[in-house]
Amino acid sequence: MPRLPQVSGSDVVKILKALGYEEVRQRGSHIRLKKITILGEHAITIPAHKVIAKGTLSDIIAKVSLWNNIPREELIKRLR
Repeated sequence: MPRLPQVSGSDVVKILKALGYEEVRQRGSHIRLKKITILGEHAITIPAHKVIAKGTLSDIIAKVSLWNNIPREELIKRLR
């Protein structure tokens, strides 16, 4: 499995918007996004930090991968 890059919250939001997610709201330093998928409605919260923690980023990638049927490696490539 490829190593996770250091990315900001705004970088992750840009990638998710390219995948069809829509920004629903922002509360403090967290941005809420939603998307209708084949499996149903997927909502995810992204911290708007300068650098997202590796564990948080890994969890975000895992959930987006599952809900959108995109391999983890593909999402990691898009983040680079």
